[in-house]
Amino acid sequence: MIAAALALAAGLSGANLDAPEAPGGTPGMRGASVTAPASAPSVRGPTPEWAPAPAPALVPAPAPAPVWSGVYEADETYGAASMAMARTMMRQDMGGQILSGGSIDLLEYQAGAGGGYRWEGETWIGGDLDRFVLHTEGEGASGEGLQTGELDGFFSRAVGPYADLQLGLRQDLAPVGRSSLAAQIQTLTPYGVDLTGGLYVSTLGEALARVEASTAWFVTRRLELRPRVELNFAAQSTPATLTGRGLSDAELGLRLLYDIQRSFAPYVGVSWDRRVGVTATYWRARGWSPSEARFVTGLAAFF
Repeated sequence: MIAAALALAAGLSGANLDAPEAPGGTPGMRGASVTAPASAPSVRGPTPEWAPAPAPALVPAPAPAPVWSGVYEADETYGAASMAMARTMMRQDMGGQILSGGSIDLLEYQAGAGGGYRWEGETWIGGDLDRFVLHTEGEGASGEGLQTGELDGFFSRAVGPYADLQLGLRQDLAPVGRSSLAAQIQTLTPYGVDLTGGLYVSTLGEALARVEASTAWFVTRRLELRPRVELNFAAQSTPATLTGRGLSDAELGLRLLYDIQRSFAPYVGVSWDRRVGVTATYWRARGWSPSEARFVTGLAAFF
């Protein structure tokens, strides 16, 4: 009883007992009202909808980046020459190295009337994006010399994961020497088809085009079948170069390779070459057959 009386006295200690009873208050208590106004927010209840949103916290502006002095601190400890070599090696390990390589796609003897030979290959030096490419191809007949031959130099730029754009010069060695501006696109299409398309404008005023396609079908882990097609076009007829307007010649080939190593493979196969239209007329005038189907044997390699 004494404890309850003390608690009641503590609750009324702050009230003004001399003030008149507040309307709506509890009888017997002066100056204090137990019932709060209906519009007053509850201290312990949820925040009312009309309450203002809290002010956003002020985020200090980031400090400006320090200006590099141009001096590597590691140079002072390990020496400038040693650290320059280390930075060069790091760039190379991260993809900035200079590489080189090459391939011999065709190096073959062609059996048939009189026999013949053919070659095609290229070498390159550069990085993942930019390279210098040197390409050559040609063919000839035994006892008749070189029939066609060319040497190309390109600056090659990767324009996609599977495509390279090549710009440069093409120098024809036979049947007539001529120089041409060249633009090519090399790409790897779906199903593993290597496709090359090129446009050429020669010093003789010729506009030429070429399309090449090849792929590889593995019969076994080492036995590989390679079909190949090449088409050449010209916008005009040029007797000096034995080139006729339109589709001038086509080559279809099928070669079976045996990979002694992944970088070296001898092969056998068949090749069919056909000059068409005016080009065939020029070849007949030279005493050459415009159409030839030959058994071929040779080797392919890359390095």
